Amino acid sequence: MRLFLVRHGESLGNLNEQAYRQFGDHNVPLTQWGHRQAVEAGRAIASYLKALPRADFGKLHIWYSPFLRTRQSKDALLTALPESFIGEIREDYLLREQDFGLFTEIYDHAEQKQKFPEEFEKWARLRSNSGKFYARPPDGESRADVAQRVRLFLQTVMRDAENSSHNVVIVGHGVTNRAVEMNFLHRPVEWFERSDNPGNADITLIKGTRLQGYESILLHEAADRQPGQENELRDAYGADVTITPKPEG
Repeated sequence: MRLFLVRHGESLGNLNEQAYRQFGDHNVPLTQWGHRQAVEAGRAIASYLKALPRADFGKLHIWYSPFLRTRQSKDALLTALPESFIGEIREDYLLREQDFGLFTEIYDHAEQKQKFPEEFEKWARLRSNSGKFYARPPDGESRADVAQRVRLFLQTVMRDAENSSHNVVIVGHGVTNRAVEMNFLHRPVEWFERSDNPGNADITLIKGTRLQGYESILLHEAADRQPGQENELRDAYGADVTITPKPEG
């Protein structure tokens, strides 16, 4: 079995948090750069599969989060993958981004504290006493909650894979994809606390068998902006929308 974990490409929200207020978290689009990243991720998966022996090749079953940026990333992947490689394509709400509740559109801690002082202090105490993995933002989900729903999703994946060699692509989010890796490889909570989210359009490959065990590798690291490219392809993919960068300092 091979499991390709693909984080969505760069979105307007990755450039500026104001995008979450403008569009709503579920409806934040990719940037043009992010679409390019996702196409390259599709090419990386295609190149990997083409190098496999034919007897060891199974069609890709593609799962994706219902959020706009993951749907757009899934579509970009498909443009780079040969049609003969594609099996079933399914959306699953269990792969959605972590729900940050009252803080969904506010990622700056100072602003969170200013707007919701009591809730912020309670959340800060939970993070201090229980750890980031278990602390729920007000009206939101903890990372432990995300890991639990991802475990439910993986039951479906493993049931589908029982009777055949399986190649699976999951187009998700940073926290969600880490939760998949944590559950699949039986990582401890400490691993989750110490690990970082993958970069936009990075691919983590989990491969192996139940008998021999599984391992994960970073299969593809997406190209990020380099000095001099800060202002390139910042518009929303498919729309003439640009989020103005925050002033420095």
